Amino acid sequence: MPLTIPAGVGATITAMSGTTPSDDEGPVAFVLGGGGLLGSSEVGMLAALLDGGRRPDLIVGTSVGAINGAMVAADPTPRCVERLTELWGDLARGDVFGGSVIARTATLVRTGTHLQHQAPLRRLLGDEFGDTVIEDLAVPFHCVAASIERATEHWFDSGPLVDAVLASSAVPGLLAPVQIDGEHYLDGGLVDSIPVGRAVRLGAKTVYVLHVGRIETPLRPPRRPWEVGLVAFEIARRHRFTTTMAALPAGVTVHVLPAGGDPMSFTDRRQFRYRDFDSVPGRIRAAKAATGAYLRAVT
Repeated sequence: MPLTIPAGVGATITAMSGTTPSDDEGPVAFVLGGGGLLGSSEVGMLAALLDGGRRPDLIVGTSVGAINGAMVAADPTPRCVERLTELWGDLARGDVFGGSVIARTATLVRTGTHLQHQAPLRRLLGDEFGDTVIEDLAVPFHCVAASIERATEHWFDSGPLVDAVLASSAVPGLLAPVQIDGEHYLDGGLVDSIPVGRAVRLGAKTVYVLHVGRIETPLRPPRRPWEVGLVAFEIARRHRFTTTMAALPAGVTVHVLPAGGDPMSFTDRRQFRYRDFDSVPGRIRAAKAATGAYLRAVT
């Protein structure tokens, strides 16, 4: 049976197999998916979770979810939401994804592979985390990147935090691959866009899924030439999440939190305007309100 997530409502999925749910949530994981600019919705979800007294025992992130997740792993209190909101403002005002069309075209011509320099994002993360290593975070943290040489996922759970987060968020065509110990990495969304399976394998019994809202939109066959690639991308992006959710082990409960607001169609090309930050404050507010209502309903 296909997994259906009602838009703006959220969903609770519990694998039973003859077991009875316990009042004890067990180890709690926050799983933060990828999605670029739309990742601001995860900030609102985090605000609702932390304001509601939910605390993670484990944080697993992909791409922009690795950035958001690293922040809450460093400080799993409502204070991190304030800093995340500031960080998203820094992204909007700063030069991380700045530069004129001419400058970005020049970068693409010079490199042949990407539009933006990696240095501004590295500086932003460096200002936030400095030389922090993953082992020193307040909450265990794992993030995923795609290894080019091995054509597989690579999980970072130790070592320099900034390098790991950069590798996880190196969007193909936008940023250059990140080299670590002689190996090159691209965005983790290529291999595991919403890594619920990793959290379950690490022992989580209650999982809160923070996502960017696209999984709330049902797919349909493409009707225009430019939709063909978008539909194909969405199938690839959702496949692992869907199969993981269908095969949850007994006793695991997954809360797929609602993004709120009007869900963006998977064919809406606005989602690829990576420099348009006008929607960020509204997405944070909508996700916080919708997730808060969902958590009150399931308590």
